Amino acid sequence: MDRVKVGIIGCGNISDIYLKNMTGLFPILAVRAVADRMPERATAAAAKYGIPKVYESAEALLNDPEIDIVVNLTTPPAHAPICMAALKAGKHVYVEKPLSIAREDGQAIVLLARRKGLMAGGAPDTFLGGGIQTCRRLIDEGRIGEPVAAVAFMTNHGHESWHPDPEFYYKSGGGPMLDMGPYYLTALVNLMGPVEAVSGASRITFPTRTIASGKKAGQIIDVEVPTHVAGLIHFASGAIGTIITSFDIWGAHLPRIEIYGSLGSLSVPDPNTFSGPVLLKGASKDGDWEEIPLTHGYADNSRGLGVADMAHALREGRPPRAGAELALHVLDIMQGFHDSSREGIVYRLETRCGKPAPMEAGERL
Repeated sequence: MDRVKVGIIGCGNISDIYLKNMTGLFPILAVRAVADRMPERATAAAAKYGIPKVYESAEALLNDPEIDIVVNLTTPPAHAPICMAALKAGKHVYVEKPLSIAREDGQAIVLLARRKGLMAGGAPDTFLGGGIQTCRRLIDEGRIGEPVAAVAFMTNHGHESWHPDPEFYYKSGGGPMLDMGPYYLTALVNLMGPVEAVSGASRITFPTRTIASGKKAGQIIDVEVPTHVAGLIHFASGAIGTIITSFDIWGAHLPRIEIYGSLGSLSVPDPNTFSGPVLLKGASKDGDWEEIPLTHGYADNSRGLGVADMAHALREGRPPRAGAELALHVLDIMQGFHDSSREGIVYRLETRCGKPAPMEAGERL
């Protein structure tokens, strides 16, 4: 197999699972180089996973003519600058979520990729896993009839109790919507189709947060972004969705995602995972929810699946499923909730995207 050569920029917490999977799970990928602003992290990653090249800067990796796809695992403020630099260097690029912090930067990434004939895409790729792909098949087969409504809930009390460096989650570009919203909204667009308009309400409940673990324990964080965001979603299909993302809730009995159709209801698994359970309830008043066996593979933690799909898309001449247009649409939705809350308006989306092509049952990348 003619393997697609990958370079990774950013060797922080999330990089380990990417490296594990891209060096061991996806035969089409060959990880050839890593880079990090902290060279010791890149050196450690290269040693652990047998990667031949270590660069001390993103610029040096981007100048490597061997690299086909750059995987951008930097922190969100650096997503757009690194993606733009990669595209300008003639590389295809795949970025961790979100595509960028600002809507305008996401638009610039999409436009530059189109102009240069390059592929751009980004996380999350969890919607390509066995759990949500099984849900996609059930909807496509009409098992719940016409989808008429959806709910999505992501509730916890934030990252300061466990994360070693939680400050970012409460600064510009952070907050529960931009941090966790991509998982839920990407899953919803995959299942329900694109969005036409949104409205939102948000608040900062706790103006400061105290780090509770690690070397920074006791440090106070000033909260700069909304930590509870509620939104109403108007899908292009006519369906209506409700979403809450919150770092202000100590506990809740809420579903992750449920889809309600004219003939039944579907309980969708945690969109931050690749597995199930998938539960289906028909229109009959009697009977319990039925657990549906997964029809698709990649039910384990398969982060990097979107990169492998992009590599196959390059070879097959098709769009990547986790493409930049989808990531930009999700970013537009998320920023739309904040715009709506701040300005007291219904925000009508500037972006459009189609539903990504479904995975085939048994498809291996």
